[in-house]
Amino acid sequence: MAHWFHRNPLKATAPVSFNFYGVAGSPAANKICNDLRTTRARLLEMFTDLTCNPEIMKNATDAYFSLLQGFIISLDGSTQENKMRFIQNFKWTDTLQGNTPSAQQDAVFELVSMAFNVAIWYTKFASRLAGKENITEAEAKDVHRSLKVAAGIFKNLKEVHIPRLITPAEKGRDLEPRVIDAYIIQCQAEAQEVTIARAIELKHNATLIAALAFETANFYQKADHTLNTLEPECSSKWRKYLQLKQHFYMAYAYCYHGQTLLASDKCGEAIRSLQEAEKCYSRAEALCKEYRQTKGPGSTAKPSEQLFFLKLGGLIKNTLEKCQRENGFIYFHKVPAEPPQLELKASYGLAEPVAFELPALSEQCTPEVYATFDLTKGAKNDKAKPKQEEEVKPVKEPDLKPQKDTGCVIS
Repeated sequence: MAHWFHRNPLKATAPVSFNFYGVAGSPAANKICNDLRTTRARLLEMFTDLTCNPEIMKNATDAYFSLLQGFIISLDGSTQENKMRFIQNFKWTDTLQGNTPSAQQDAVFELVSMAFNVAIWYTKFASRLAGKENITEAEAKDVHRSLKVAAGIFKNLKEVHIPRLITPAEKGRDLEPRVIDAYIIQCQAEAQEVTIARAIELKHNATLIAALAFETANFYQKADHTLNTLEPECSSKWRKYLQLKQHFYMAYAYCYHGQTLLASDKCGEAIRSLQEAEKCYSRAEALCKEYRQTKGPGSTAKPSEQLFFLKLGGLIKNTLEKCQRENGFIYFHKVPAEPPQLELKASYGLAEPVAFELPALSEQCTPEVYATFDLTKGAKNDKAKPKQEEEVKPVKEPDLKPQKDTGCVIS
C-alpha cells in the first residue's frame, strides 16, 4: 500500500575549508584538516544523490563524524574543552526558516546540524521508497526501519548533544525542543502507518488495527500540538499535514472499531462508530484541500487523490451500509447519539526509535597529533570564515513528485 508523507526541505550550509594555516603544525594535522573537508563535502553530496541508500549514508556519516569528534572530545587527558572546538565558524539554515541561516563557531553545532540533516535524509529516503507503485515486503521493512532510525537520531541529538551547545537554539529553529519533538513524533507515527498497512494486508483482527490507528492518530495530534506556538508562516503547512493524518487515522480507528462491535453483535454502536468514521474522513478530506492551499516549507501534493486515501472512504461506506442492512434485518438496535469512547491500547506494532550512536574516534586523531595543533601560531584565518551577510544557497533537491498509486499492496 503506497504511502504519502509531507517533507520539509533539507538544511543548507556554507562551505567549510578547514584551512588552519599555521595552526596545523604537522603533516598528520594537515591530513586531518584535508580529510575533514573532503568527507564533509562527500556527505553533503549524498543528501541529494538518488543512488544513495542507508548503507552508503552510514559510511559517509561515520567517515566525517569520526574525524569531527577529534575537535570535540578532549584528547589531552584533561576535563577541559577540546582546544579545537571553537576554531571554525559553521553556518546552517533551518528546515522551516527558508534561507535565513544560523551561525556558531562551535564544532558541536556542526555535529548536531549535520546529524539533523542525516535524519531528514532518512525520512526522505523512506518517503521516496514508500511512494513506489509496487513496494515489496523488504522495501516496506526499509521504510519502517529508516523512519525509526531518523527518530533515534533526533532523540539522541535532543537528549545528548544539543544541551552541550554554548549558544541555545533560537525560537523556531530546528534545534529547539518544539521542532525536534515534532520530528521525533512524526517519524514514529509514519513508521506505524507502515505497520497498519501490513496488518490490514495480512488481515489481522480489527481490534489490533483499530488500536494501532488510534495510537497513530494520537501521535499526529501530539506532534501538531507541539507546534501550535510556532509562527504560523513557518509551521502552518506542516501542521495541516499532521492534522489531516490525525483525522485520517481516527477514521481508520472508528471504522475498524465498528467492525469489532458488529462482530460482538453490537450493531447500533457499530453504526454510530462508522458514522463517526465518516465524519473524521470528511474532515481529513477538507484538511487535504487546506494543506494544498497553505503556503510554507515542504512538498506539495494532492493526498485526497491518492488511492490510499480513496480506499478508506470506500471501506467506511461499504462497512456502514453492511451494518445498516444487518440492523434492519436482524438486530433492530437503537443507534446511540454519542460515538463510542475509543480507549484502545495497542499491544503490538508500536514504533520505537532505533538508538543512535556516533562512530568511534578516527585513528588519525591521537593525542600526539592533537598536540601539534597550536592556536598561538596562526590567527584564526578570518578570510576562511564565511561572512555574516553571505547567503547560504538552498539545497537543490531531486524533484520527487508523488507517483501514481496503483493500489498494489505490500507483497
